[in-house]
Amino acid sequence: MKFDHSEDIVQLTPLWEGERFANGRPKVPADLLRRMRKITLEEAWGPLWNRGYRFQFEGDLKIVHPNRVMVGRAVTAVLVPMRPDLHDTLLRYGHEEEGRRGFFNQWVVDALEEDDVVVVDLFDKVHMGTYVGGNLSTAIAARTKRGGAVIWGGIRDNQQVAEIDEINIYYRGSDPTAIADVTMVGMNVPTRIGRAVCLPGDVVLGTPAGVIFIPPHLAELTVVQAEKSQARDVFGFVRLKEGRYSTAQIDAFWGVPLWEDFLGWFGRDEAAADYRHLTWESELEEARRRAEDGPASDVRL
Repeated sequence: MKFDHSEDIVQLTPLWEGERFANGRPKVPADLLRRMRKITLEEAWGPLWNRGYRFQFEGDLKIVHPNRVMVGRAVTAVLVPMRPDLHDTLLRYGHEEEGRRGFFNQWVVDALEEDDVVVVDLFDKVHMGTYVGGNLSTAIAARTKRGGAVIWGGIRDNQQVAEIDEINIYYRGSDPTAIADVTMVGMNVPTRIGRAVCLPGDVVLGTPAGVIFIPPHLAELTVVQAEKSQARDVFGFVRLKEGRYSTAQIDAFWGVPLWEDFLGWFGRDEAAADYRHLTWESELEEARRRAEDGPASDVRL
């Protein structure tokens, strides 16, 4: 076996057609990550759930900075309880054949890029399962700038870690012991975090409610749908305050006149400035098609 093997990563992520890192990990553009920071957990969850991705969220985690959003590309790792023959073989292989240094958790941190998030299945081990402490968390901050970690296991040095403002860390528990009696059996492989599944290159969105792992090929769709929902909500609030429409009209599928009113507002109102990169041709065309077919009473989801 090989750690962080490019051919395996490409094989695991065939739906991603964009740029990749040298190791084959999908590289979702930085601009999409920036825009992802402005959407809510529910806005990200909906498009995934509706496409059959039912196991992407996990909320049973502690958070170092509970009110801070974390976004980044996943670098994954899977560890198991130590079995001496397996442990010695893999540790020796990493050192001698791949030139890696230190213990398994150091290997993952050494591989991080800007905007990455470490995602580790440590089989819910907290005592002697502290994947990071003050030093490695500082290294994560230096390498990722705005990233962090999601650890299905423990951390230590909480007081030191809490002082690192640049990143966020989601974890199961704290313990003063150092990591021990564990072996990494996969790096940038499919990883389970509680009820959720994460692949290398997934966009990790960490919120006060928990973390959601967004497949890279669905990242742009997720952001665009969230932004369109936000823009329509801003418009809807304005028109409801003016008394121009009822809540039933705003919440239903919009007809052509309402869409034309929205597009006029969208093109000139300062409140829509952050959303001007969005296009609405398909929505207007759908409204015209529905008008030709007859009145619709569908409620907007």
